[in-house]
Order: sequence, then structure tokens, then C-alpha cells
Amino acid sequence: MKVITPFLALATAAHAHYNFPSIISGTTTTPAWQYVRQWTGYYTFNPVANVASPDIRCNVNGSTAFAPSTLSIAAGSTVGFSANPDIYHPGPLLVYMAKVPAGSTAANFDGSGAVWFKIFEQGPKFGGQALSWPTDSATSVSFTVPKGTPSGDYLLRVEHIGLHVAQSSGGAQFYISCGQVTVTGGGTGTPGPLVAFPGAYKATDPGIMLNIYYPVPTSYTPPGPAVWTG
Repeated sequence: MKVITPFLALATAAHAHYNFPSIISGTTTTPAWQYVRQWTGYYTFNPVANVASPDIRCNVNGSTAFAPSTLSIAAGSTVGFSANPDIYHPGPLLVYMAKVPAGSTAANFDGSGAVWFKIFEQGPKFGGQALSWPTDSATSVSFTVPKGTPSGDYLLRVEHIGLHVAQSSGGAQFYISCGQVTVTGGGTGTPGPLVAFPGAYKATDPGIMLNIYYPVPTSYTPPGPAVWTG
């Protein structure tokens, strides 16, 4: 577990960034940016900081930086994203999906509107002199696509929030990628609650603006809607 003091957090705020270039399906890590939208400046690894910007949806220009291909994944299956190089900063992991509306495909939908629902979230473990984050130093993350997810095209959005300098509004760092997927073998569930990006978060949300170092929190609520389990 990394223990980062406030001073060290400030010193490393502009370093140790990361991105999510590939979807993992089963045991296969797909080629980088083949099914994940290659957002503008991906090579900088820089995060998004403004939750009111359209970039909070799929990263910088990611709403229209369409990936070359769309990956088929089964409802109820385990899916993931690779992290490059690794998840360095402390913070929660959240995963959303957006059903592509009729007349569009995962390859051309921009993700606008109240279409996003959360399928996974992972916060810290409590106890001791610092919070412990399961994603610390992870090179990949995984989650389950709810079995009740209806078949069809979706955007799959992974988000890790760096909270190392989140003591003030605008300090949280959002590391985001959107993949293009087609869900097969789906169910008859009704995903929700549905939210829009931007719109789902405020910079002052308690899961976004907080000091994770002192006093050490004894509870944590990730931002956004409740998780839909299908």
C-alpha cells in the first residue's frame, strides 16, 4: 500500500498519470485503442479535472474519437480494462454503460443525454493510519456485466478518480476511457438510474472533494448514481 503524505501528493500531482487503452475480455487483452476510443492527448496520460466539461464523458474529444472496432461481450461475463502503466493515485474505480439509441451504433454514438448507468464501483478499505485502495498499483481492473443487461450496442466507460489533491474544488483527477461493445445473450432488465455526462457530478460532491489524508475518513460514498446490478 502506498502511503502518500499531503506534501508528497502535491509534489507528484503532475506525475505518475495513466490511461486505459484496452478492453480485457476473458483472458484476452485486446490491442490498444482497437475497441477503446483514442482520446486527444492520450499519450500525455493527463486526467480530466472539470466535471462540467464534455470531456468528463469519454476524455478529451473522446465522444467523437471513434474506435476502429466494436467488441462483442456476453451479458453476465467478466470484462475489464488494462491500465497503462499502472494505477498510481489513490481513489475509487467506477464503471458505467450507455445503451446506444436506435439509429446509432457504438461506433458513432457520442454518449450524450441521460443514458449512462453505473454497473460497478469500488471504494477504499478502512482502518489504520491511511485508507487502502484496492486499485493501488493495478495494471488492470475487472468487473461483471450484469446478466440482465439487454442485448445491443453500448459504450463502456471506465473511470478512476485520483483523490490525492482533492482537498479543494477542481482538485480531483478523472482518468477515463470509453470502449465500444455489443452485448450478446442479454436479459430483460431495465438499467438505471440514468445520468448524463456532464451532469452526473458536481465538483463539490463529497466523493470528489475531500481530504483523504487528515483526518482519515471513516466512510466514503462514490459520486454518481447507485449501482445497477441487473
